[in-house]
Amino acid sequence: MHGTVYEFEALPDLLQPVPLPRERRNAPAFRGEPLIGIIRNPRSHRNRGVAAEMADCPNILTETPATRADLVGSLAEFARRGIDYLVVDGGDGTMRDVLTCGADIYGDHWPDLIVLPKGKTNALTVDLGLPQDWTLGDALAAARRGRTIGRRPLRVRDAARDSKAVQGFILGAGAFTLGTEAGQEAHRRGAFNSMAVAVTVLWGVIQALFGRAGNPWRACTLMRLVDCESGQPLPHSGRGDPDARYLAIATTFERFPFGARPFGRNAAPGLKLALIDWPVRWVMAALPAVLFGWYTQGLARNGATRTSAREVELDLGGSFILDGEAFPAGRYILSQGPQLTFVIP
Repeated sequence: MHGTVYEFEALPDLLQPVPLPRERRNAPAFRGEPLIGIIRNPRSHRNRGVAAEMADCPNILTETPATRADLVGSLAEFARRGIDYLVVDGGDGTMRDVLTCGADIYGDHWPDLIVLPKGKTNALTVDLGLPQDWTLGDALAAARRGRTIGRRPLRVRDAARDSKAVQGFILGAGAFTLGTEAGQEAHRRGAFNSMAVAVTVLWGVIQALFGRAGNPWRACTLMRLVDCESGQPLPHSGRGDPDARYLAIATTFERFPFGARPFGRNAAPGLKLALIDWPVRWVMAALPAVLFGWYTQGLARNGATRTSAREVELDLGGSFILDGEAFPAGRYILSQGPQLTFVIP
């Protein structure tokens, strides 16, 4: 929750399974009011200097863990208490930490999740269709009406050590890492949420279009991507080095900022990938149109591919970003995590 980026080598110390009594893994007994557990990140953009919502209610348990090890303890205690709803009061990074640190506690059986959009970007809330002023009171009213939607996160595990894994919703490599840095600059200049995404995309397109040799926005990264089911590499146009790509993005989202449709108008649910092999200038110029659903075979022939898979092996020569945080180069297995249920308006 706080502090520097953790690396995969540290994950086993944080994610030791927490044994729970069998009876407490089952659905909680009937209550007059639902028991709600809140993981609150006080450092999230819209939480700074603001009191926690409904913290004085007896059926609401609010935790502000200072470290990821503390987060494991908080989630384990929520599981022991048999909470009905797990509230993530923070941004996309807070959700990533909760899903990662709770993986060995909840497994495939998570309580219903409520997201309060308090971060700088809040991409998950766009996918879920949550308003930016969505409050805990709004969410609980929607929960009483049975308003929910299902989503599965990405699961990224170390290929050499299967027990080490992180979970989130948007993974990017190659130029995406530069885009994340540009997004941080946009935040510092006052652009947040979907506007920050738009500014970042525009800046990246300009750099890729007009940058000269040596410009990092036109550089490719070692990136071998293999479909684990077929054993075959994901499509590559042959533009540039066949073992390198300019950009890779993976997500399970179905809705995107400003109504964008980067995977087409009828994209199926599940793990989807967008790949660019080489920054061909006309392809980069067309990128805004591609983001809103335009796609032709000419794009595919020139190295812009969108595809889907169940499980992909990633051999990355550079770092990757998962929900805004960097993880080191290496060999990983990308798949889908457990089915989650989110409360929506």
